[in-house]
Amino acid sequence: MSPLITRVLSTRAGYGLTILRIFVGVIFAAHGSQKLFGWFGGGGLAGTAQFMESVGLAPGTLMALLSGGTEFFGGLALIIGLLARPAALGLSVLTLVAIFS
Repeated sequence: MSPLITRVLSTRAGYGLTILRIFVGVIFAAHGSQKLFGWFGGGGLAGTAQFMESVGLAPGTLMALLSGGTEFFGGLALIIGLLARPAALGLSVLTLVAIFS
């Protein structure tokens, strides 16, 4: 196995970091499910697409699908602990786009 793959899949996290990872994963997965499915009082894909268009992120449907999918599936990856580092990278980029737009 290559050193890069070994490094991505390995962990030295204790209980505290595991609890924090799960907590953050639940928050992102819930927020992504609001965007994609309209759960927990969210607007669903159509409502999120309209919002994305209104803030200048076009095409709105594609941007809503990408952001909701990244939040939902990245959050699930953090909860499970499967490929948590790439999921955290995707969620970080998504959060930076949200901050600067």
